[in-house]
Amino acid sequence: MLDLDQARALLPNRRIEWFRATGSTMLEAARLVKQGAPAGTVVGADQQTAGIGRAGHSWHSEAETGLYVSIILEPNGSSALPPLMLALGLAARDAIAEASGLDPDLRWPNDVLLHEKKCAGVMAQLELGKIVAGIGINVGQTHFPPEIGALATSLRLEGARNVAWEQLLATLVHNVDYFVAMSSRTLIELFSRASSYIIGRRVCVDLDGRSIIGMTQGLDASGFLVVREDNGKETTILAGGVRPA
Repeated sequence: MLDLDQARALLPNRRIEWFRATGSTMLEAARLVKQGAPAGTVVGADQQTAGIGRAGHSWHSEAETGLYVSIILEPNGSSALPPLMLALGLAARDAIAEASGLDPDLRWPNDVLLHEKKCAGVMAQLELGKIVAGIGINVGQTHFPPEIGALATSLRLEGARNVAWEQLLATLVHNVDYFVAMSSRTLIELFSRASSYIIGRRVCVDLDGRSIIGMTQGLDASGFLVVREDNGKETTILAGGVRPA
């Protein structure tokens, strides 16, 4: 569990708003944007009762077992989607690796994996000219609900039992600043090197009520995933769930 005083000491001059429980840190951050909160503001919670996941799904946010944070960002050259998602994914991956000693994988566009199970996810939305970036990391969970038990894992379940939560948060925040400042081209190169899913991976992608199966061919110049279907057609994935075929 996070020691808030230690976290503040590691992130001096950074506004941190922390809740014992809230519906969603992204909604709290959006509220703060409307009140004029500056870029760099961090919003976190020990528990979310209505955490937001990809494509309208919920994010399982058990009390005091995960790091649930949102960061208010200023738009810049790499703020377009998906480069922003690549930046956030890289930030979360590297923070987890440093804090846990584990070696996470990245699945386009926004999943951080350990042994093919999701341990962290990222979201982003625009709010009055600012970007609200939401990141959830499963740290101390020992079990998950049956409906996601085969898909989710935590740092603890993967063997990292002594994670320093405060350092994980501080590293994550600094990493977000670092990666978001990069050019889209650099982010595409870094993500492609860090992810086993980008080139030569046979995947199934859910698209608008249908599924396609094929081999990944890399990211295009905008950061979208290209898949060569079994019939030879190349399809650019603008959005959709990617999983091993």
